Order: sequence, then C-alpha cells, then structure tokens
Amino acid sequence: MLRPWELVIPLDRGGEKAVYMQIADAVIAAIQSGKLVAGSILPGSRQLATQLNVNRNTIVEALDVLMAEGWLVSKERRGIFVADVRPAASLEKSSVRKSGIVTEAVARPSVIFDDGLPDSALAPIDELARAYRQIFSRKGRWQMMGYRHEAGDPEFREAITQMLNYKRSMRLSADQVFITRGSQMAMFLTAHALLKPGDHVLIENPGYKPAWEAFTHAGAYLLPVNVNAHGIAIEEIREYLKQYPNIKAVYITPHHQFPTTVTLSLRRRMELVALSNEYGFTIIEDDYDHEFHFSPRPVMPVSSLEHARNYVYIGTMSKIVAPALRIGYLASCASVIDKVTSLRKIIDVQGDYMMEQAVFQLIQDGEIRRHLKRTTSLYKSKRDDFEKILLQHLSDKADFTKPEGGLAFWITPKKPADLVHLARLLKQKGIALISPDTFCYKGFANGFRLGYASLSEEQMQEGIQAIAAHWPT
Repeated sequence: MLRPWELVIPLDRGGEKAVYMQIADAVIAAIQSGKLVAGSILPGSRQLATQLNVNRNTIVEALDVLMAEGWLVSKERRGIFVADVRPAASLEKSSVRKSGIVTEAVARPSVIFDDGLPDSALAPIDELARAYRQIFSRKGRWQMMGYRHEAGDPEFREAITQMLNYKRSMRLSADQVFITRGSQMAMFLTAHALLKPGDHVLIENPGYKPAWEAFTHAGAYLLPVNVNAHGIAIEEIREYLKQYPNIKAVYITPHHQFPTTVTLSLRRRMELVALSNEYGFTIIEDDYDHEFHFSPRPVMPVSSLEHARNYVYIGTMSKIVAPALRIGYLASCASVIDKVTSLRKIIDVQGDYMMEQAVFQLIQDGEIRRHLKRTTSLYKSKRDDFEKILLQHLSDKADFTKPEGGLAFWITPKKPADLVHLARLLKQKGIALISPDTFCYKGFANGFRLGYASLSEEQMQEGIQAIAAHWPT
C-alpha cells in the first residue's frame, strides 16, 4: 500500500472561499497535475486536521465534496484513496469498430444539467446495505418472506406518519399513510382512485408532465393554469370553476414549484383550500423535495392547513436516500386509502417490505437525519457557488432568483429567444440540459431548469460558460 500523501496547502482563512473548499480544490489540482496518482492513499481525517491546523469537521466536509465529485473513493476499513480519475469525455466524435464496420459514436456529454436530482454519490449506501443485512439476520427471518400488508410495513408507515406530523405539521394516523414504489406510483394510484373518464384536472403550467400523463391515463382532461412569482394563479382557477362543473382535482408542487422553483404564497394557499372546500375538488400536493430547504424553517404543506379537507399529499424517500431507491408515500382520508389499496392489489400485491424495513432502521438509528444534515450543507454551498457562476456569465442575458430550497435554478431570457434551438445546439457541444418543451402543456416554457447537485465547480463553470457563449443575442 502506498504511503499517505502529506498534505501541504496554504489556506486563506479570511478569504471568500470556505476553507474546506480551498482544501478540496487543492487536492483536485494535485490530482490533475499528477502529483497525486490513482490509488494513492490519503492520511486520516484527524491526521489531516493536525497537518493543516483546522477542525476535523472541516476536513470531513472537504473529503465529502471530493468523494461526491468522484475524485476520491472510500474503501471500508482501508482508508480514502485517489480514484481512477479519467479526463472528461471528448466532445469530438470517436470511431467505434463493430463487426468489421466502422461507425461514428457521439461521446457522452461532459456536463449534464438534470432537473434537480440529488447526487447519488452521496447516498448512504454502506449504511443501507448494513441495515439490509441485519434485517435478514434476525430471528424468524423466514416469516418476513411471506406476503405483507398492501399499504406497507406497519412500523414504516408509523415512522412516516410521525415524520409528517412532527416535521410538516400534518395531523395524520398511520392508517392514512400508504407506501408506494416511488412518487410516480403514488401519482398513478391517486389518479385512478379519484378520477373517471371525462373529469377535469387543473394543472400548473409550466409543470410536471409525468403527473399529467397519470391523469390522462385515467381518462381526465387537463386544464392548464399559469404560474407566476407567487405560484399558481388562483383567479384563473376561479374562472375555470365557473366554466367546468366536473373539476375533480388540482395538481400542485407548492413548496418549490416544478420547474420554476417559486413557492406558493400563504394567501394563495388559503384561497386554494377555501375553493377546494367550496367546490369539493381534491388538492393533489406533490411535495417532491421538501427536505432540501436552506432557510431556517421550510414552508409547511398546503395539506397541513387546519381547514384543508380534500387532499392527497405525495412524498418520496428516493430524493432523500437515492433516486434508485423506489419508496414513496401518499397521505389522505380513509376512503382514498381504501381505493388505493384495492388498486394496488391489481398491479402489485405489496411493496418492497425488506427495503422498507432497512430504511426504517436508518430512520431509527438517526442515519437519515445525519445524512440530510450533511448533504443539505453541501447542497447549500453548491447553490451559492452556482449563483456566483450565473451572475458572472449570464447576469446580462438571463433573469433568475436564488431558490430557498430544492436542487435547481430556473433561468429565463431577458429578451425573447428560441430556447429549444439553444438546447439542441448545446447538446451538440456536449452540454446536456432539459429542453423547455418538456415543461409546458402546449409550446415550450420560457426558461431552463438547471440542476446543480451532481456537478463539480468545474462542470458548473464549463456548462454555464457554454450556455452564455451560445445564448441568442
């Protein structure tokens, strides 16, 4: 095994850049210059803290960044090593020989702006795997291999109920919570439990198309409602209610509206609940990233308001742990839960009981809380870095507001621009982002949603510089 590298870094303790980011950048520079080669082992965090005369937590934060971005890897019981880092994929086409035929293959984009997904590299994989193994090692484990309750493991449902009541001011009992395989399944079950052919559903525009597809699959018609700086336009909802007698639901993403990131104002929340109670339509609230907020206190769900009666509240654990972890949930009244349970039996006898138990153990052990604290701090730092880069390169071309939560920015052009064409052009240059025609009911949205959580500072710079260079004048 190679000897640990002795870290010598001059630190500007009074500078703008945080000390842990200075340390992370210094390690990256050493890797890129060849001073640190793949397989090199780093000293332990305590030793590094002593060498640099900083708090050990500062070192841990720097290592978290480096491992999240793929520069370092942690090997259980062995230490932290320099990863097998490869140069960014070439933007030029490369020749691929297959079955004697030479074809042209386009390299993977060097920068990918997703729609605001968490960084899967930060997922507590080791802790989850350990919990999963412990579930199988318990006495009477053969009993767990049979069928369980369609609505989810009772202990896990109770844990989700407590979280919603204590953290989000809900007033639920465990029999009002239903566990699904991700939030999209919750959306599909909700649509088919509430709607029948010919019903109408009010939707945010721009908004989240996968939810719209669930509603149209149930036979409903969509009625688009514009979104502005205060959220969904209540006056437009009032006008629709006068024209259409069979409006059965409104679908909203009020905490961080998808895709614009705006928060639905308190006044509009109250008005929406009053209209729901008056006309009897259901508020379908998709709180897809409630956990990622950077202000001292998050805005509470619309469903938590005292007078809210007709609601289905949808959330997910996938954003907390990892996108590949397919565990979501919905909360509603007993009659809706009964309908959803009956539908569940048709397509899926039960959920992933073993994974539910494993995640429940992470909740009980406090690992989920520690993971959220750790990642939220990192994401907040990335958000601030991303804002600085946007201001540096796009402030004269686009408008944006730094979001108080979520993992994406919404940027709009100062002057009319063909953003769909721009997205196609950038893709050819190796910069992948979601085309604005993905978000609108008709036509395309006047903006880009740029997720930043999985990007390094270098990738942020490269991506935004490319967008600025090709922005229509």
